[in-house]
Amino acid sequence: MNNTINNTSFNFPNQKSVYKGKVREVYNINDTILVMIASDRLSAFDVIMPKQIPFKGQILNQIASKMMEATKDIVPNWIIAIPDSNVAIGHMCTPFKVEMVIRGYLSGHAAREYKLGKRVLCGVTMPEGMKENDKFPEPIITPSTKADGGAHDEDISKENILLKGIVSKEDYNVLEQYTKALFKKGTEISAERGLILVDTKYEFGKTKDGKIVLIDEIHTPDSSRYFYADGYLERQLKGEDQKQLSKEFVRQWLIANGFQGLKGQTIPEMSEEKIIEISERYIELYEKITGEKFVKSDVSNILDRIEKNVLSFLNKEN
Repeated sequence: MNNTINNTSFNFPNQKSVYKGKVREVYNINDTILVMIASDRLSAFDVIMPKQIPFKGQILNQIASKMMEATKDIVPNWIIAIPDSNVAIGHMCTPFKVEMVIRGYLSGHAAREYKLGKRVLCGVTMPEGMKENDKFPEPIITPSTKADGGAHDEDISKENILLKGIVSKEDYNVLEQYTKALFKKGTEISAERGLILVDTKYEFGKTKDGKIVLIDEIHTPDSSRYFYADGYLERQLKGEDQKQLSKEFVRQWLIANGFQGLKGQTIPEMSEEKIIEISERYIELYEKITGEKFVKSDVSNILDRIEKNVLSFLNKEN
């Protein structure tokens, strides 16, 4: 299909290697810069779904780039340029092997663990007497280890991260500080748009000169959960589900159809209608969180477009 991106196989000048993640493909140019291409692949429960979602890559890339621009004064990031709506180019970094997950509310994975009777998540104690989607007294940081390949990310405590030497104490303190600052800013931006930033994750890396920077995506529906602020309290008091914009609706649909990424389970067939619905939900979030109308890029031949725009940037740099 020419109108969605599944896999890419570019060969850019001075290309050293390519890394294919769950939804992004990262090209190493001369061990100096990275070309990150946001595909239209959909991942849930750490499993890549068989069908792509139109415009998903563009949406994620554009939200992330706008959010990085809005937060660069409080946390430095890896971005150099956005030459195409599906592409970010930035400084090559060594990623930290942890994802900094921060939660303002008892939702998603935290709520599922809480229902099982657990009151400690990643070494952090959660208060008794909470209902799903209640606000925590203070946001909690619940890191996960960054899995290689398609393996599931795993919860880990700060204590174990330091004990195992995954991150030094000095660096972890910076990651913690940056995570709290980004979540605070993201919460403020969301509130301006009538949304609640429920939880999110941040990834960080270190540049060749030792600077810690924000990498990958930020405040997208793949990395974050949002509620509509309007009616939140009423729904909580009535015990109703929250109206939300995130990838959680995909997870819930998969759970309802007998799939949670567990061994032996079969991915349910995703109809054309379901794919269009998911695409429209992503567009809705883009417009809500950015306050801008989503403009669909030309997808008549998306791979040619990307290659042309990346080459144009790389040629200017040389």
